[in-house]
Amino acid sequence: MITPTQDYRRASCQSPRKLYKGLDAAVNTVIGRVKRGNSVFSEIEKQAEEVEAQADEWKAMNDHELRSKIFAFRQIFRRGGRDVEENVAPALAAVREAAQRTLGLRPFMVQIMGALALYKGYLAEMATGEGKTLTAGIAAVLAGWTRRPTHVITVNDYLVKRDPKWLKMLYEFCGVRVGWVTGDMQVPERQKGYNCDVTYSTSKEILADFLRDRLRIGTVNSPVRRLIKQMGKPEFRAREQLVMRGVDIAIIDEADSVLIDEAVTPLIISAPKENKSLEHVVMIACRLVNELEAEIHYKVVSKYREVELTPEGRRRIEEICSDLPGFWHSEERRLELLRQALVAREFYVKGKQYVIVDDKVVIVDEFTGRPMPQRSWRQGMHQAIEAKEGLPISSPAETIARLSFQRFFRLYRRLSGMTGTAAEASPEFWQIYGLAVVKIPTNKPCIREQWPDRYFPDDEAKWQGIVGEIKRVYAKGRPILVGTRSVTASEKLSKLLDEAGLIHRLLNAVHHQEEAGIIADAGERGRITIATNMAGRGTDILLGKGVKDLGGLHVISTEKHESGRVDRQLYGRAGRQGDPGSAQAFVSADDELVKRHLRKTLQKSLNMASATPVPGRSLILARFYHRAQANAQRMAYKQRKSVLKMDNWLEDALGFASNQEV
Repeated sequence: MITPTQDYRRASCQSPRKLYKGLDAAVNTVIGRVKRGNSVFSEIEKQAEEVEAQADEWKAMNDHELRSKIFAFRQIFRRGGRDVEENVAPALAAVREAAQRTLGLRPFMVQIMGALALYKGYLAEMATGEGKTLTAGIAAVLAGWTRRPTHVITVNDYLVKRDPKWLKMLYEFCGVRVGWVTGDMQVPERQKGYNCDVTYSTSKEILADFLRDRLRIGTVNSPVRRLIKQMGKPEFRAREQLVMRGVDIAIIDEADSVLIDEAVTPLIISAPKENKSLEHVVMIACRLVNELEAEIHYKVVSKYREVELTPEGRRRIEEICSDLPGFWHSEERRLELLRQALVAREFYVKGKQYVIVDDKVVIVDEFTGRPMPQRSWRQGMHQAIEAKEGLPISSPAETIARLSFQRFFRLYRRLSGMTGTAAEASPEFWQIYGLAVVKIPTNKPCIREQWPDRYFPDDEAKWQGIVGEIKRVYAKGRPILVGTRSVTASEKLSKLLDEAGLIHRLLNAVHHQEEAGIIADAGERGRITIATNMAGRGTDILLGKGVKDLGGLHVISTEKHESGRVDRQLYGRAGRQGDPGSAQAFVSADDELVKRHLRKTLQKSLNMASATPVPGRSLILARFYHRAQANAQRMAYKQRKSVLKMDNWLEDALGFASNQEV
């Protein structure tokens, strides 16, 4: 039975705050700097010391006494009010002791500081390997006590299932119901997951369910109006089938990935719509572009992933389309279709942006390297790629709902997060989400060695250099993790290692079923692991017996990423919790980062510098790659701003048309 209050919460959420502009934005920036200042850290540190000081008191209690006290705290947090703040420190001390007894793990002082930062609505910057999973669990217990919808958001379905199962005994001891929602679940299973006090899921699943619920509600957004309609038409409730309890509290793991990297594009709910004419024209377009040559008929604009037709190209298109049916007589229509076919040919590469599974195009997430079988590109691009690959053409999708991640996460009453790399994006976290970054120190000093980048004039030289380095490190018995940016690159390296007689394990969008096991074993002596991008993120790489004495895990990056944050996330797989380790990047003048984000003149200068051994060469080359990354990050920021502008436009348009907008 759903009470009127629960029904209200299912459909209600706070209105996202307006983003500041002009002088207001400047003042808000200053406020953000104050929030990120030492005073906030000192306050959190002081409260964590209070928790530490109470440790012996809670340790002396038996299980029954401890649980009784915890349930008393649960009632205080459920009621809310001034008593809550007075009980945060003792409640955390009690939960800490519960973690020791149920999980066999005693949270470090820095994990308590991280949990406090999350509870207070900050973004905690915690280094890779500092125990963020347990930190989030402690904070989620306090949030779960309120009985308000609490979502712990992580980066993939594997972690969505793993984390709550691992923490389940702690949650149960503390009187908190925990569940999860993954992409393969049906509506009854999703409802069960969301009806728990704490729900684990990915950002894409939660936003998709939120949009689906809004579609189910339709224009009957008022709980009172819905109750009246349900009384008159009982079938209305059955049709609704809302899966969520609402949005209220969110704790985001790997917040830089979720709130920054993945926020470049909005999430769209679509439905297939049969269009036989599109199937026909995309096949013709795919055939026609084979008659067009780069630089003669069109120019490739790598930076923006676009093509520009030349006057000669336009003349050629008019010539080859002259004998086609009426649809092709419209210059605007044919140019749009042929540009799309050219973009599909030039910028969408099998093994990079997608893979083919069972005669279907499966998108590969460019940030994680994981397959996304339930996603498709919009506006005919998916069909253009299917035509290029000679696959059956699927029905195009019609957009029925759209919402950006920036807008969605501002609907939460209390938002917090954690990541290993937040400092560079701290102004954006504050301006967009109102999240101030608090840097949490490491439990043990990081002794990972960052070896100098290795520079090569071309791809072939780079791959030979990587194989040579793997041989050298492997000879010492050290485990090696090699990070690549695409499926194609990972399989190329795998082939080279096979030829060199080096046994290794491969993890990418094609070979991903044993991800957790492959990554978990990557720290064993003499193990070589190739993984696309950040595959295995969130899984600890524990060092095998005797590996510490050999120097720990060695990480090799085969290419720089558009964001330096992603590079450092990869490097952070080595040297966790004070373990030894090392990391190094191998880059060449042929890398995608350079080709796409450096001007042609700078690319020529880079090629000359790469091929000429001169004093200070490494410093000169480092500046080129730094410039390319800076350009890439600026472009991504502009894309995110354009998404925000679209948000504002939709808000104004919907606000004029109706009062039912999100």
